[in-house]
Amino acid sequence: MEAELRVRRIHRRDLNRVWEFLKRVFRDVNRETVEYQRPRTKKRFLEVYEEEGVEQLVFEMQEGTRHELVGYAESTFEISGSSDNWMNLRYFERREMRPLFVEELAVHPEYQGRGIGRFMLEQLEHLAKLRGCTHLVLEVAENNQNALVFYKKRAFQKLDAAIFMAKRVAVEPELLPPRRLVASTPEAAQVHASEGSRGESTPPDVPTPAAKPKRTPRKKVSRSDG
Repeated sequence: MEAELRVRRIHRRDLNRVWEFLKRVFRDVNRETVEYQRPRTKKRFLEVYEEEGVEQLVFEMQEGTRHELVGYAESTFEISGSSDNWMNLRYFERREMRPLFVEELAVHPEYQGRGIGRFMLEQLEHLAKLRGCTHLVLEVAENNQNALVFYKKRAFQKLDAAIFMAKRVAVEPELLPPRRLVASTPEAAQVHASEGSRGESTPPDVPTPAAKPKRTPRKKVSRSDG
């Protein structure tokens, strides 16, 4: 029996399985990027399921009685108000664009090149047309070359030139490096020996207090009466 690719909306019972699937798909990409591509946290992923206006689609390969998760797509018709989204809605309004925002598009690594990604994009474009959207908008890491080639072949164009930049700063250590001790001279050794024989030691470079002058007692003058 030939394998068949099917799509359906996510169910609550799928959440844990899809979460583990996303971690596996983006594991290698996240090791090499500044910003996590997806998923960010499981807490946020579970919150998305409860939000209105978010389409979460599960793509499964069915072969006989076997069902295997091979793709996941998440999209929204409005920019989410959550704290992890920083898109500028006015950018699209000024250009008369009504986008379908593709938040997630993940294909099982072992099934890439078998038409799954193409079918997923066709499904998303179909939803966009039904909702009156004019564009599919998504984010992809600049160093994810496989994904960039895939999207460019399907007429996706770069919207913004924003990239992460860094400059190395010359940093000096807070603590000074080790320093050589001054070598001991014979003269210094002799001085320390003589001071030790007197049972007292005067720290070097500390002046000896000057002796106070002795006070001469006054003579007592006798006074005679009369």
